[in-house]
Order: sequence, then C-alpha cells, then structure tokens
Amino acid sequence: MKYPEDRIMATMLRQPILPTEAEITQAQASLKLLKRDRSDRHFAIGSPSGLKVPLSESAFDLLLNILTEMSRGNAVLVMPINAELTTQEAADLLNVSRPHLIGLLESQNIPYRLVGRHRRILFKDLMQYRQVTKRRQFKALQELTAMDDVDEPCVDQEE
Repeated sequence: MKYPEDRIMATMLRQPILPTEAEITQAQASLKLLKRDRSDRHFAIGSPSGLKVPLSESAFDLLLNILTEMSRGNAVLVMPINAELTTQEAADLLNVSRPHLIGLLESQNIPYRLVGRHRRILFKDLMQYRQVTKRRQFKALQELTAMDDVDEPCVDQEE
C-alpha cells in the first residue's frame, strides 16, 4: 500500500534516531566542516550527483542542532509543533508515568481532545506545560535558596 508523502513523514518523525558509531563519527566530521564556514548566510545541501538545495538559516540551524546531538551519541526526535500525541507518547516526553499524565489532563493542567475514547495532546501544549513547570521549579528553588541564606546565620565556632 502506498501512503501519501505527508503521512510517511509524520510517521517517520515520531521515531527517534539513535545514531550508530559510524553515524556519530560522520556527524562529528560534518559538524566540524559546517561550523567552520558560516561566513555566507546562504546555505545549501548537496548530493553526490551535484544537486544543491538551498536551506533557510533556521533550517540550517536545526540541522546543526541535530548533528550536534548525533555527534554526542544522543537520540534525536523531530516533531512538528502541531503533532498530536497519544497519552503514552506525551508521558514519555515528560518522563512521567501515563497515570500521572492522565491526572494532569483531567485536572486541566494540559489541554487535550478526545478521539472516541482516546485522549490526544498537541505537542505545543505539552511543551508549554513543560516550560511553565520548569519555570515554577526554578523559582521555587531560588526561593528555597534565599530562605536558606536568611535562616542560616554565620556562626563562628571558635570557643
């Protein structure tokens, strides 16, 4: 069965790419070459047949980020901002259990929609929740640190 190209792309984007040792080495070499020549803000990807395709600066920067992560041996996942995730995919991205994620959805911390009986979460909504949560955690940590500095007077222990 032949799928439309956009369907294939959406499926392929959801699979993390875990680089092999050879791909890590290639990513390191590619990254080194690409970072060396950034004088001209016009970028292109070429093929051995001579085909050159221009890239926008943002697409080029995304490529550099992907190569950087691959050169470190990290898995890479590219996800369109408007992608809909299952509850398991969303829980995996937040590094929480699926039941915990369901609780977040039911308490209206993260928007979702129902498709039949199944919940679907927009990737952008999930990332917004994650960003807000990280900010709250950072602020709470700063407050705790400030409280600790106030509560702990310097005591000279020479007696």
